[in-house]
Amino acid sequence: MPKPSVPHAGTVCVPCRLAAIGAVVLTLAGGFAYTAGWLTPARLTAPRIINTFEAAAGQPHPGYRRNHAKGLCVEGYFDSNGAGTTLSHAAVFAPGRTPVTGRFAVPGGNPSAPDTSSPVRSLALQFTLSNGEQWRTGMNSTPVFAVHTPAQFYQQLVAAKPDPATGKPNPDALKAFYAANPETKPFQAWVKAHPPSSSLANAAYYGINAFLFTDGSSNTRAVRWAMVPETPYAPITDAQKAEKNFLAADLNQRLESGPLRWHLILTAAQPGDPTDDATLQWPDERQHIDAGTLVLERTTSQEDGTCRDINFDPTILPAGIQPSDDPLLAARSAAYAQSYQRRTREEALHPALHQTQANGAHS
Repeated sequence: MPKPSVPHAGTVCVPCRLAAIGAVVLTLAGGFAYTAGWLTPARLTAPRIINTFEAAAGQPHPGYRRNHAKGLCVEGYFDSNGAGTTLSHAAVFAPGRTPVTGRFAVPGGNPSAPDTSSPVRSLALQFTLSNGEQWRTGMNSTPVFAVHTPAQFYQQLVAAKPDPATGKPNPDALKAFYAANPETKPFQAWVKAHPPSSSLANAAYYGINAFLFTDGSSNTRAVRWAMVPETPYAPITDAQKAEKNFLAADLNQRLESGPLRWHLILTAAQPGDPTDDATLQWPDERQHIDAGTLVLERTTSQEDGTCRDINFDPTILPAGIQPSDDPLLAARSAAYAQSYQRRTREEALHPALHQTQANGAHS
């Protein structure tokens, strides 16, 4: 069999070069297509999750976060007492004050939803450390999450899509989802036993996911945290249940009397405690450390406030804190980025969104 011809050294094989370039381009394009999910339509991707959030909201809401669309900005500081350094060398735990920008919200993609549309309240924070690092966290008023994996979360979103006939989620679809996913039982039980708070100020907020804290001696432990309010908890009242927008008004009224405070409680895991499952709590007897006080002093509109352009990605962490093996963390990061890209693009194309959406919320 004759050997294939080989160009002499120093000669240029134009067809070969073009074929090589074409192969590189196809490889790169294929990689991007795979990442976007174009070649694997059944694969769960961040765009697919955000598309489902949009469907669950009932209609498009340009310029808003695809989840937690209704909210308001808050500002203040974190006053560290130094106790957190026993678990992490992160600069935020050194004694002193760290500026904080945050955002209260209720879950869901509809910025006009009533405050009672969900039993959950949310608090996202960005700590701006003196060394230039940032710590961003998104917390909920439940100590456990409803689902264990991104796939379950997607299935829950699908089950919560509005029925075209009623404009509301089909209770049978949600019931079927919960029945097929027993991991949701701890969340359901907790919500049933704990009525929603009457205020954003008297709710505790939980980081839910586990993170890895490393101290100054390079010892690493899994940690969860919670913001526990100084304001005593009180359940939602019957009068509030009939109101659509009481949470923001209540918070502003309380702040007129002075700052509001929460204690940052760090909970350290013991060997064997699950770090990859946000549906499971750790035992109450675990070590708890009061690392300092979150002080919130004022609110601003999310349309033009300091939180408007922040993507509260929970994987943006300072040295001394790292993500755990919880699969929800990477999914949250990717979905938050997709939501941020969509809403900021919409705002850039339609600057009037800042003026016309006076009562809504941004992501």
